[in-house]
Amino acid sequence: MVLLLCVPLSAGAQVARYVNPMIGTTGMGHCFPGACAPFGAVQLSPDTDTIPHNVAGKYQPRAYDYCAGYQYTDNTIVGFSHTHLSGTGHSDLGDILIMPQTGALQLNPGTKDDPDGGYRQRFDHATEQAGPGYYEVTLADSGVRARLTATRRVGVHEYTFPSGSNQRLIVDLLHGIYNYDGKVLWSSLRVVSDTLLVGYRITDGWARCNYTYFAISFSRPVINYGCSEKRDPAYRGFWRKFDTHHNFPDMAGRDMTAWFEFDSSRPDLTVKVALSGVSGEGALKNLEAEASGKSFDRIRNETLQAWERELGAVECEGSEDQKAALYTSLYHTMINPSVYMDVDGRYRGVDGEIHVADGFTNYTVFSVWDTYRAEHPLLGLIKKSRNTDMVRSMIEHWKQNPVGMLPVWSLMGNEGWCMTGYHAVSVLADAIVKGADIDRDEAFRAMVATANCKYFPSVKDYVSLGYAPFDGDATAASNTLEYSFDDWSIYNAALYAGRDDIAREFRQRALNYRNTFDPAAGFASPRFRDGSFKKDLDPYQTSGEGFIEGNSWNFSFHVPQDPDGLASLMGGRKALRGRLDTLFTMELPEQFYADNEDITADCLVGGYVHGNEPSHHVPYLYAWSDQPWKVQDRIRTIMNKMYRNEIRGLGGNDDCGQMSAWYVFSAMGFYPVAPGGDQYVLGAPYLPYMKVRLENGNTVEIKAPGVSDTNRYVRGVKLNGKPYGKLYITHSDLEKGCTLEFVMGPKPDRKRGLGEGERPYSLSTVPNL
Repeated sequence: MVLLLCVPLSAGAQVARYVNPMIGTTGMGHCFPGACAPFGAVQLSPDTDTIPHNVAGKYQPRAYDYCAGYQYTDNTIVGFSHTHLSGTGHSDLGDILIMPQTGALQLNPGTKDDPDGGYRQRFDHATEQAGPGYYEVTLADSGVRARLTATRRVGVHEYTFPSGSNQRLIVDLLHGIYNYDGKVLWSSLRVVSDTLLVGYRITDGWARCNYTYFAISFSRPVINYGCSEKRDPAYRGFWRKFDTHHNFPDMAGRDMTAWFEFDSSRPDLTVKVALSGVSGEGALKNLEAEASGKSFDRIRNETLQAWERELGAVECEGSEDQKAALYTSLYHTMINPSVYMDVDGRYRGVDGEIHVADGFTNYTVFSVWDTYRAEHPLLGLIKKSRNTDMVRSMIEHWKQNPVGMLPVWSLMGNEGWCMTGYHAVSVLADAIVKGADIDRDEAFRAMVATANCKYFPSVKDYVSLGYAPFDGDATAASNTLEYSFDDWSIYNAALYAGRDDIAREFRQRALNYRNTFDPAAGFASPRFRDGSFKKDLDPYQTSGEGFIEGNSWNFSFHVPQDPDGLASLMGGRKALRGRLDTLFTMELPEQFYADNEDITADCLVGGYVHGNEPSHHVPYLYAWSDQPWKVQDRIRTIMNKMYRNEIRGLGGNDDCGQMSAWYVFSAMGFYPVAPGGDQYVLGAPYLPYMKVRLENGNTVEIKAPGVSDTNRYVRGVKLNGKPYGKLYITHSDLEKGCTLEFVMGPKPDRKRGLGEGERPYSLSTVPNL
């Protein structure tokens, strides 16, 4: 592998220098290389094409490649927009695109095949530099050097124009990611002075009513400006009295692109763009609080130090490539969720109203189907106060949501409804069990209401029948499995909190996974309302078989709350291990995932789909089999294949940090198989040494001297200097601070973990209330 980092960082950058934002910027990673602050509202990054989501209602499959706006394989840049999702498989945003321009005025973006037909420009990757909070590139057609950095709410551009060239900025309010004709409902741009603009745009995308207010300041005065509309509006009213397209300070429209010219006597131009979901006044306050009076380099350094503080929670030893993989993964876990409120605490809720965050920071971008598995548990361990605020944000979402549910997939003050399950309940449950400072009674009301929401697919039938019926529910089998796990998380949190009334209700629901296992097929299978199972189940096929973004071979293992019960359904511990062995060693032909854009060969280890989240806990299920040591082998194989210090270095969508959080946990040597519980299942450390600093001041040290691809097997474990035979460690052990020492070797200890009480938790082995 080749270390790709090329950003000169300050002497104070101890670990941030290992972050390589280029990892995952091509292939399935869907990562962007641009600048952002930790958990910031602004992600200022280049967009390299303009593939629409649909044309006349017909989906354009190539749009999928541009979920983050950027593909490393491209050689043109359309411009630099201020909002991006990290690693997702569906998309939106790309708000407020800015592009420097010299020469003749062009207001159309042009195309990849004909960049000279618009304002996009060619570039050479050799001129790119990327690091935490920083991005730089030279635009080849104009010779302009672009440097980008960001605070939490402000994107900062510095453009250096060639001597003697004219200087112009394009501000495209029509551009967007997953764009389509009509997505922009309205945009407005007002010239407050020759160095200050304010405006907004409203879009109807995944976030169906997304308000993006902005305030833009220039370091030098505008000398000439104007705008163009893609189409003449059918009605102008009495605005027709004015030439609103040339030097008119109040511009507005649905398809508007503006331009601003500057005197060319000086080469450098600094542009600061503050965002708000609330108002233009909010954007101005954000601009004043975070960027006013500060130079580009000062802001860049402050953001770098912010990243250094966040990433410094983890210390490690290893090769340069191993450190790059670890710290880039940790970096990816700290992009989304993102702050979604102004500096004065105001934010737009999912009810469309303006609220004030009282005593917490409000967040958005909750890709919960993905992030409940490891992203939120990781933040709950190493960034507990942030994760607590995210939980509080989810509870506020529930209060504001007319449907009465916690977030399913929310962004920018909107519920996006993507994916299945009601997994936010497990995020709340995990927070309760791990001692987060939240109102438990309120949290339980939110969880119970969400788990019984009559509007959500098949929930009413699931509660009455014990499974989601395939009649009318295309993902009935996976819904049953996912709902059952979510119900377990409510049960377990209620048990922990002494809410026996809730625990009794949800324990039985937590066992509903049994109702979707077809004894004749030997797999989880969709079931009809009359109780019969689908007759012709193809357990290899990922489309049309009752599962979302997966097949029965993978989803049949989706019982993280009760692996012992799962083993019983499969025929015992040996049968469980045999089924896992087959999954990891089979060949899955492309015909079984060809119709699923979220799964490619890059995502696979045998038939195991690591590139999509439902399988992330599966290798750890060996801990409940008759050969627990195989966890150690499988985990290292997955890490070596799926996480590399290369541009195409991620084996699947990073999904707002979930893929990366899996890596960070697995590198430490343990993983939260069942979020909502207090146990982490042991695997094997990937690195010889790691130290994790917790917010409470305690540290977790993981030592595995000599660990390598050869010495991948655990021969013995000590906890705080004492021999430790269990296959799990508890959250309490970690929070109190501890030292875990692993003795590694080339051969497994085949007896370890087979003793009484050494296996991790499983629901069916716990007595009923």
